[in-house]
Amino acid sequence: ADDATHFMDVIAASKNAGAFDDLILYLKMARQKVKDVKIDNELLYSYARVERLADLEDFLAATNIAKVQDVGDIFFNEGLYQAARICFTHVNNNAKLAITLVRLKLYAEAVEAARKANNILTWKEVCFSCVVATEFRLAQMCAMHIIVYMDHLLDLVHHYERFGYFQELIAVLEQGINLERSHQGLYTQLGVLYAKYKEEKLMEHIKLFWSRLNIPTLLVACQQNLHWNEAVFLYTHYDQFDNAIDVLIQHSAECWKHSLFKEIILQVSNTEIYYRALNFYLQEHPLLLNDLLLDLSGKLDHSRVVDIVSRVDHIPLIEKYLLHVQRENIINVNEALNALYVKTENYKALRASIDAYGHFDQIALAQSLESHELMEFRRISAHLYKLNKRFERSMELSKKDGLWADAMQTAA
Repeated sequence: ADDATHFMDVIAASKNAGAFDDLILYLKMARQKVKDVKIDNELLYSYARVERLADLEDFLAATNIAKVQDVGDIFFNEGLYQAARICFTHVNNNAKLAITLVRLKLYAEAVEAARKANNILTWKEVCFSCVVATEFRLAQMCAMHIIVYMDHLLDLVHHYERFGYFQELIAVLEQGINLERSHQGLYTQLGVLYAKYKEEKLMEHIKLFWSRLNIPTLLVACQQNLHWNEAVFLYTHYDQFDNAIDVLIQHSAECWKHSLFKEIILQVSNTEIYYRALNFYLQEHPLLLNDLLLDLSGKLDHSRVVDIVSRVDHIPLIEKYLLHVQRENIINVNEALNALYVKTENYKALRASIDAYGHFDQIALAQSLESHELMEFRRISAHLYKLNKRFERSMELSKKDGLWADAMQTAA
């Protein structure tokens, strides 16, 4: 044992031959003559190889100069986990002990060791192993120490999802949002999980915690999983009213509501959306178009509205709106209403409109009414000619219909 070269030759030869019992005798003898770290290390190793764990514990309890941590690492790497457990316990390396206990499938003891180590990487190692072993109660205990860190939270989510344990993962995060150290990512990831796997709880979660969510992240999840009502709610609470209206229009079958649509459209920033909404209502909800236009009347270009509706020949649908905005005396509005009155043969309303709002092509209307089959409309034609000082033509029409009083007034 005094000869280092001879000592290492003996160690190597004994290991190669598997003669660890003989090697133990040799090392004990050598230990009596020389104090050397190598001897103590090799003796520990030999005890482990022949599974003389009681002798290994007794050796560690006695005086020795072995590098127990290094030897424990060797045991762990070679799969000698019981021996490694003894070594790591001896040196109070709880982090490595926890991982060793996992390898031994002693999950409860591993969780306790992880608690003593209180190291995030150890918590993850133990938690992930418990998940694989379906020890979900223990995994959840570990997870509470992981989910408070955003980066590690995502790793945990991916690990659970990888094995398809969606409900167990949701249970972890539901418990996690009650922690004092809960954070935005925790609420957001729980929302994402609801969007994927438990949609009946998604809206409730959003309404309760929308101010604590990362809304863009959850919006992506809602859109990918076709949760349009929830997407509209998130857009409105993120002040993205234009996008909310887009969703309501594009996915109207799933999420459109008239009252909600009116509430949101009043807050949009892009005025072109008003006219998209007009076309949408013409196609899908024509009987509610008046109500929408009346709410938007202060923001619309009324001439443009008349032009859009005229192109599809649906002016009667918006009569109430036109009457509401006629007070502005706009040419297109006046002409649209006048044409509607002519079409519906409402001569009283036409006469009132002409007298109150004169901003339209009066001569053109007078010419179109000259040969109308109803006398009252021909009378209005004469009245228009009189207003425009074409007195002779007015008197000619009145005399032709025997309206002598009208002719006399015009002559006067």
